[in-house]
Amino acid sequence: MNTISKISEGIYKEKGSKFLAFAHHVESVEEAKTVIAKYKKEHHKARHVCFAYRIGNNAEIYRGCDDGEPAGTAGRPILHQLELGNLTNSMIVVVRYFGGTLLGTGGLARAYKEAAADALNNQTK
Repeated sequence: MNTISKISEGIYKEKGSKFLAFAHHVESVEEAKTVIAKYKKEHHKARHVCFAYRIGNNAEIYRGCDDGEPAGTAGRPILHQLELGNLTNSMIVVVRYFGGTLLGTGGLARAYKEAAADALNNQTK
């Protein structure tokens, strides 16, 4: 298992919407909730603050949250990026600023996936 070594950011833009991703190292669900609350406060004008985390020696504690997006279009793609990286004690928060054009479920899933992947890719920079 791997973990996130430092806070990193990613971004994805589509049809006026901006998806800002933030990857964090976390040791507990309580710590993850604190990180989520921080982004909800900082980005209070954002339409959605979605997230996923994997915590524990074998990532046995995990959760993805769509925060009002259609079911499975945000939390699941973000969680999948954590799984692909074989990450634990890690989380990604993606903040969406709505641009006025609906993206559809496929477009949303792709946008959340790409934003999360960008944040993880920036871990190595």
